[in-house]
Amino acid sequence: MGAIVRGLGIHLPENILTNADLERTVETSDEWIVTRTGIKERRILAKDSPLTASDLGAAAALQALQKAGVAPGDVGAIIAGAIVPDKQFPATACFIQEKIGAKNAFAFDITAACAGFVYGVNLASLLIDSGQCEHVLVVGAELLSRVVDWTDRNTCILFGDAGAAALLSRGPQGRGVMRSLLRSDGAFADILYLNNIGEAAGDTAGDPKATMRMDGKHVFKLAVGAVSQVVRDTLALEGLEPEALDLLVMHQANIRILNAIAEKLALPEDKVMINVNRYGNTSSASIPLALYEAEQEGRLKPGMLVGLAAVGGGMSWGCNLVRW
Repeated sequence: MGAIVRGLGIHLPENILTNADLERTVETSDEWIVTRTGIKERRILAKDSPLTASDLGAAAALQALQKAGVAPGDVGAIIAGAIVPDKQFPATACFIQEKIGAKNAFAFDITAACAGFVYGVNLASLLIDSGQCEHVLVVGAELLSRVVDWTDRNTCILFGDAGAAALLSRGPQGRGVMRSLLRSDGAFADILYLNNIGEAAGDTAGDPKATMRMDGKHVFKLAVGAVSQVVRDTLALEGLEPEALDLLVMHQANIRILNAIAEKLALPEDKVMINVNRYGNTSSASIPLALYEAEQEGRLKPGMLVGLAAVGGGMSWGCNLVRW
């Protein structure tokens, strides 16, 4: 038996922030943003909205369960990624559990930032393979707009808000998560980080609000090299080459990163899923959001070999190889 992706769900804020909108608040332009990132727009939760990360995650999780035809009470575990959690504790996954009525699930968060979904899929597949759970929800619940420095044109253009979820379930032999490979290197912790909420940003005198900080050039270099290598290594463990992939779904951070990785792996355009242009970087929600759209577009079919790959703060990165 394998751990298959049985259902996908998403929940997006209605408010669309375009590059034209950003031109009015920060020194930038649509051409500058598109050339460097490929992003045209992103979804942003309204500043006065009472919604939290768990609200977005719960709505996405319920949709995934409905598509899979699985009742909330049958879920054995909920794994959530949330850069801006509802509270420092308990886990955002616990709030999601309560909101969807998954009374029989244990719930916990993982802190791997943009690599959260890949880490979560690895953990979910192990729980299912061991027989501990039959159904596991992996949820990305991200409100990045709450911790973006809207005066920094190098970062505020990149991020968006979203909830996305995948239900992994025990499935037939020959399908599901075949292999996962995870990596971390804390030596790079200072190139992408968010200080504790309420702690001064450090480089903004008197600002009590923590905001994301990123060394873009360093992140770009590490992302391209690390992700392309971990995809190769994961495939090699199954005796395969990159050309065996039918579709590669990467964390949607930046079009230049995605294109550079695809080039290193010699993958044609039709084998790489891209939707960063419409949503920006939604951290742990980006891969399940991209999977949802790939399924809607008919790009995912049973038996296809699908790679999931991401890199995030830590730095942490990894790859899941899935027989769809």
